[in-house]
Amino acid sequence: MAQDSKTPAPGTPSRRVDVIVVGAGFAGMYAVYRFREMGKRVAGVEAGSDVGGVWYWNRYPGARCDLMSVDYSYGFSDAIQQEWTWSEQFAAQPEILAYANFVADRLDLRKHFAFNTRVVSAVWDDDARLWRATTDKGDVIEAPYCIMATGPLSIPKDPDIPGIARFQGQLLRAQKWPHEPVDFANKRVGVIGTGSTGVQIVQTLGKEAGELFVFQRTPSYTLPMRNHVLEPDYVEEMKRNYPALREAMRNNPTGGTRPVSTRPFFSLPPSQRRQVMEQAWENGGHTFLGSFADLMINQEANDQVADFVRGKISEIVSDPETAEALKPRGYPIFARRPCLDTEYYETYNLPNVHLVDCLKAPIVEITEKGVRTEAGETELDILIFATGYDALTGALLAFDVVGRNGLTLKEKWKNGPVSYLGFMVAGFPNLFAPSGPNGPAALANLITIAEHDVDWIADAIEHMEENGIETAEATSKAETEWMQMVAQLAERSLIRKAKTWWVGSNVKGKPQGLTMFVGGFNKYRDLCTAAADGYEGLSFEQARKNAAA
Repeated sequence: MAQDSKTPAPGTPSRRVDVIVVGAGFAGMYAVYRFREMGKRVAGVEAGSDVGGVWYWNRYPGARCDLMSVDYSYGFSDAIQQEWTWSEQFAAQPEILAYANFVADRLDLRKHFAFNTRVVSAVWDDDARLWRATTDKGDVIEAPYCIMATGPLSIPKDPDIPGIARFQGQLLRAQKWPHEPVDFANKRVGVIGTGSTGVQIVQTLGKEAGELFVFQRTPSYTLPMRNHVLEPDYVEEMKRNYPALREAMRNNPTGGTRPVSTRPFFSLPPSQRRQVMEQAWENGGHTFLGSFADLMINQEANDQVADFVRGKISEIVSDPETAEALKPRGYPIFARRPCLDTEYYETYNLPNVHLVDCLKAPIVEITEKGVRTEAGETELDILIFATGYDALTGALLAFDVVGRNGLTLKEKWKNGPVSYLGFMVAGFPNLFAPSGPNGPAALANLITIAEHDVDWIADAIEHMEENGIETAEATSKAETEWMQMVAQLAERSLIRKAKTWWVGSNVKGKPQGLTMFVGGFNKYRDLCTAAADGYEGLSFEQARKNAAA
């Protein structure tokens, strides 16, 4: 369109609904269901061709959730819990996507979504008191309420390396993986990125590729997943006890079922601490994080756990030089997203797998034939970017969001994201972003957060309509106080000491800082519950027809 994306062409017909939902991931799917069940007319918009969000796009080899299946699933419908059966403790991408499709079928959600469609602008009309969303198809949707269920991980980013367009081989991006199979047999394959995605790709392709070259700049701490098939008897037990499990999740700092300890690291003598760590390593998953209470606030305790994991790398990896290069240093363990693996370190014992240490020999450029580091060029048939996302804010800033008096979200967040409760922004009435950047976000179970946030938003809208209120907006005071609390909590956390997407350091020019709520999901839930008692943090505008009353 020749028109400014913020301004539809004159005379463009609009579709009027009650609620606009952007995104068909787990938050967007639940939002569509929740508001539909409230009797609302809902219009969903999704860039992909089907539901699933990040699991629709992420089809790379080895893609698997690092949260247990019982955690990473909906709790709002007992019928869905009883009818769906997980096959593994940690589900792989095809099964998670099948689950999303099952839910969409079971609840008849697809009819509410426009797929293969992107929102290019969402503009608040203060006179009409509604949001006007324009899509890349030229359609205009109007609604009093707009739900930005865009997710914290949905805008992929390429590495900041010159020459990407010159590569003549096959270039693949983990976050936009092709839907058709890719043949790696007898191919020279390179992987850039060794976060959780890179770990999963490497441990899978090490067994498939002719030769695999892993270009590593910052090694990640990764712990054994110990995945296993779920036995039928256990599945039956789990289904019988879902109500108790869900209640435990809602009251857990992680938003999941993993136990959380109140025991400080140094409350045990060294031999017993070692025993606890050995047991956590054998149990697998995120057991370590639940073993001691102070790993993210006590640097000395964190150092000892990091030493333990580095020792395991030496035990597993045969070549001492490779083992040393794989050992993370310079940042606290768990300050970057903790990875879970299935024989990742063992993969480096295979003769066809080569670690390229980019701390010793940084990447200079991508060439026509492969990757050139300061040590020389590595020729490749296939190059894979596993370099993550413009996380937390990227999806919300990928298009124009315009609030009161022409204020854009990009301008509002030019120094970093700010909000109230993580999902409401001063100056943007009736705009809600479940799993937003100033809530628990990536530090807790995203499906638990999404259900909680959508329920809170739905309750607030019900309160508005029962009381003749047309608009709700976070006050500047409430927003400031929320962000002060987020900053105070972050100051105690070791998470801020690592350069990660959690603090925005993976995107050039992005404001830096830990803006997530690190106090735990249970405390976040308590604060949101208190905020709903009187809604003192919100500014309301009465419906104009009732203004004189």
